[in-house]
Amino acid sequence: MHAVDARDIEKLIADNRKARHDYRLFDTYEAGIVLLGTEVKAIREGRVNLRDSYGRVEQGEVFLYNVHISPYSHRGYADHEPLRRRKLLLRKREIRKLIGKVVERGMTLVPVRMYFKRGRVKVAVSLAKGKREYDKRETVRQRDADREARAAIKYQ
Repeated sequence: MHAVDARDIEKLIADNRKARHDYRLFDTYEAGIVLLGTEVKAIREGRVNLRDSYGRVEQGEVFLYNVHISPYSHRGYADHEPLRRRKLLLRKREIRKLIGKVVERGMTLVPVRMYFKRGRVKVAVSLAKGKREYDKRETVRQRDADREARAAIKYQ
């Protein structure tokens, strides 16, 4: 058994809970992300929103769209565009796997969470398939049933 290094602990920055509601999630990949200095500082302030964001494979590279990183509060002349596309850093074999699944099966790339790992910003990206409206209702119904079952067991 080895000691857990404090640097290995992940510090959550942003979570995309809406993705779990709107999509059925499959494989998840950890990716680095190319950022500007003011973006990293804004992320450290927690000024990130992953809602309605998605990934796209273009010419053998993966990009994230609609990730909103608000401007850094103490910026001077340096600034960044809040909704610019950002490149994800993945291994070639992972990108090839993503290309196959996104193109062939009509799946979507959805960022699930953003976190710090060893001082670097990482993004967990999942392959996802959109849920229909009745699937969403079924998920809510199942969650309510589970909650009621736990409550019934607790009060016995």
